[in-house]
Amino acid sequence: MNTPLAKTAKLLIAASLAGAAAGARIAPASANTVASATTKPTIVLVHGAFADSSSWSGEVSLLQRDGYNVIAPPNPLRGIEHDGTYIAELLKTIKGPIVLVGHSYGGPVVDTAATGNPQVKALVFVSAYALDKGESVVSLGAKYPESQLVPSVLAKVPFATSRGEDTDLYVDRQAFESVFASGLPQAQSIVMQATQRPLAASALSEKAPEPAWKTIPSWAVLSESDLVIPPAEQQFMYERAKSKITRVDAGHTALISHPEVVVKVIEEAASATR
Repeated sequence: MNTPLAKTAKLLIAASLAGAAAGARIAPASANTVASATTKPTIVLVHGAFADSSSWSGEVSLLQRDGYNVIAPPNPLRGIEHDGTYIAELLKTIKGPIVLVGHSYGGPVVDTAATGNPQVKALVFVSAYALDKGESVVSLGAKYPESQLVPSVLAKVPFATSRGEDTDLYVDRQAFESVFASGLPQAQSIVMQATQRPLAASALSEKAPEPAWKTIPSWAVLSESDLVIPPAEQQFMYERAKSKITRVDAGHTALISHPEVVVKVIEEAASATR
């Protein structure tokens, strides 16, 4: 039967089905939008010279407790460009937003790794270098000569590279305890000194490329008792980068002695990405 009433019923049923189909299409998109807005970023922690990924142990535990995915990869410590490229390749495997954190020499490494990667939403410098283009650890350090990590306390081990000779640098035991790990228990600093990873000497004079802090928001933990990177040098770099600065009464290894302070800053940066 094809009466006017039947035709009306068919139209109403068709309209209902079309509306349901449209709703089915819209609902997943809305859900994805909400999920994207609330997804926590992955936190990538990059250690500096004379250390390894275990120096982030306190931060890893606290961040995981708070529901963050955390990666603390090995930093090769061969040079800013080399190490930055290595970390950059790792970042390409991560889905979603990233907060990239660097300690000490790890600062210019994360700056290099983040350049051109839109997933990196925030940088965090922890007692770290934040170099500008053309600067090196040595050239900027010459303007702030108060550092007590001087050449005389570094043991040198030559090694060959594809580009010629280079030298691995190690901090001697006395300077490691009193300068690098100042403020930490002696038993802990002794173990850290024995297990330290060396830095290629050429990395200290290598000029940094264009830094990511010029385009990516940054936060910084400034160690007020740092004997490696003088506080005045940190202040200069972080103000230049327009970083949001948090001060901590700690030595160069604030990431070990004050992980809760560092995590608070990291999570503040992470929240800003959402």
